[in-house]
Order: sequence, then structure tokens, then C-alpha cells
Amino acid sequence: MTLSSKLSKLSKLSSIAAMALAAAAGAAHAETYEGVHPLTSAESRADVAAGGVVAARIGNPYATGVDAGPMHAPVAANSREAVRAEAVATARNADPYAEGASSGVAPIAAGAVDRATVRAEAYAAARGHALPL
Repeated sequence: MTLSSKLSKLSKLSSIAAMALAAAAGAAHAETYEGVHPLTSAESRADVAAGGVVAARIGNPYATGVDAGPMHAPVAANSREAVRAEAVATARNADPYAEGASSGVAPIAAGAVDRATVRAEAYAAARGHALPL
């Protein structure tokens, strides 16, 4: 046997011995897991089983769409007659979707400034004169 083979065997034996010592030291200081809370229950097994049956029959509270089951009819805040009267009034309007220029003739509003003053200010602005503030 050569010196290098003796050294390799010695290093293997020393690494095995070191791992055995580490395992023995780890086993000596091992802890047990007690859980977050101690297990205490005020209900009997029969009560828990009955609650499980009830919860299983309720269905999936997180289901959506078809899986959600039957829908319940919404409860209206208005009476049927009030909704019908509003629908008739809306149907008799000229165009319920009209906005802006297509909504009809705008009422003429009386301005606070007369026409001659507006014309004079427009003329002055066109000529580059400063307008009084």
C-alpha cells in the first residue's frame, strides 16, 4: 500500500467518525413538537360528525355561475306601478339616448352681457388690443 491510499482511507474513516459523532450529538438534543395549541375540545365526536354532515349539505359557498345553484329573486325597492309609470314616461320621450345637438332645440338663455358689449370685445381681441379684466 502506498502512502496516498493510506491517507485516503484515513480521511474516509475520519469523515465517517465525524458524521457519527454529529448524529449522536443531534439525537441527544432533539426536541419534540408539541403543536401550536394543545388539543382540547368541548364537543363530542358525535357533535363534530353532525356538524360535518350539515356543512357538507350546504354546498360550496364559493361557487360561481352555474355551480352556485338557484338564484333568489331580487327584492325591488319601488312598487310595480311606479316602475311601470316610469317606463311609460321614458318610452314616450322623443329620444332617450339623445345628447348634445341631437337632443333637440336648446332653450334660449338670456345672457348677462348685452350683444353690443360682446361684439366690441371680439373686435378688440381681433385687433390685438388688451381686454379689460
